Amino acid sequence: MVSLTGLEKFSHLEDKIYRTIELTKALRQEKETLERDTASLRREVGSLLDEKERLEAQVERLLAERDTIRMKVEAMLDAIAVLEPEAVEAMRK
Repeated sequence: MVSLTGLEKFSHLEDKIYRTIELTKALRQEKETLERDTASLRREVGSLLDEKERLEAQVERLLAERDTIRMKVEAMLDAIAVLEPEAVEAMRK
């Protein structure tokens, strides 16, 4: 086994420290990037939830409008059904 001199040991330690510093820098940058991405995604989710609520309200409004129109059409059909026998009798006279 080759024994290392004090200077070689120090050099290995120095290399490990620099690699650790570079790794720490890279991890910090990655963390900052992930935090920005997370904040962006949270804003997007909030925006999508607002859009979802808006669309749900619109669907409810459209369904209510559809029911109102359906009732009006049924009332018109009932009125036509009442008038039809009278129209037939008037044509016979």
